[in-house]
Amino acid sequence: MPLLKYLATLPTAGDGVYLHPSCQVIGDVTLGDDSSVWCNTVLRGDVNRIVIGRGSNVQDLTMGHVSHKTADKPDGSPLIIGDYVTVGHSVILHGCHIGNECLIGMGSIIMDDVVIPDRVMIGAGSLVSPGKVLESGMLYMGRPAGAVRPLTEQEIVYLRYSAGHYMRLKDNYLQGVKRDV
Repeated sequence: MPLLKYLATLPTAGDGVYLHPSCQVIGDVTLGDDSSVWCNTVLRGDVNRIVIGRGSNVQDLTMGHVSHKTADKPDGSPLIIGDYVTVGHSVILHGCHIGNECLIGMGSIIMDDVVIPDRVMIGAGSLVSPGKVLESGMLYMGRPAGAVRPLTEQEIVYLRYSAGHYMRLKDNYLQGVKRDV
């Protein structure tokens, strides 16, 4: 069962959510309408909360976690993902905030207290260092990640297209549609 209780808290899922049977969604996790969590992904909201926005997808082998609340940091570091975000395969997201219509490339690591505003693309394999605040409308790449250039209009359109593609894909899974290869 992909939804697991932690202490007294069970994850909540909106309408049209797809959870692959191999994923694990634990504790204080809220999944927005039409979001999807794919194969072998773990979202562990045990010591703080995780929020996944409407139409966002968290792809295979991604790990989402949080940092606990302390006296020095009363809110800790929750994981917040906005609407229509694509999180690629094998990403690590830890206590960060991702705005709307972003793409986090495969194998990237986004650390505690990072703020990624709306319409940002993170190149595959990038590492965004703790506490870094990025600029909207930019492509970031590298280890550590740095701004490479502004996104093109085509790339900005692609951000929403990518999320829409995964919404259609999860709907196929929800409906049990089999396609000829």
